[in-house]
Amino acid sequence: MLARFGGLNAVLTALTAVTALYFALVVFGNVTDFGTNHAFVRHVLAMDTTFGDPDVTWRAITDPALVLAAYLCVIVWEAATAVVLVVAAGSWLAVLAGRSTADSARRWSSLGWTMAVLLFGGGFIVIGGEWFQMWQSEDWNGLQAAMQNFLVAGVGLILVHLPGPPAARPGPHAEQRPG
Repeated sequence: MLARFGGLNAVLTALTAVTALYFALVVFGNVTDFGTNHAFVRHVLAMDTTFGDPDVTWRAITDPALVLAAYLCVIVWEAATAVVLVVAAGSWLAVLAGRSTADSARRWSSLGWTMAVLLFGGGFIVIGGEWFQMWQSEDWNGLQAAMQNFLVAGVGLILVHLPGPPAARPGPHAEQRPG
């Protein structure tokens, strides 16, 4: 029994749970302190704190409705990611308890971390950082935080896809070993 808590499945349980909690807290913060990150999205999309080069500032989005829609899409994506990772964490706990195999937990974690990669890698690093030139802003540059989240999700994806020994699902005829 103790071996279950020192192996890769335990690591994946912990990393999935921490990532799920992080996303849940991000959503909570975005809902309860809506204005702070709304201002962030507004400034990034407006490109109003970048170098001001007209060759790129034509990309700016300043329409309040579009900015609000973009921010709401981010919050909904974060909430969906949190839900998927909570399900994944629960699945990993079932694996540790010996009630399930890792197949389902791996799929849920993989989906959740892929969603995180798409948000932080695709949304913040690629679109925010490059298309909207967020890297030029001293005040509204979220690239470091995006990279941190992208890397956590990337490490999770690597770990969850490491080959491991096949695990038999516990059942009435499964061999029970003392813990």
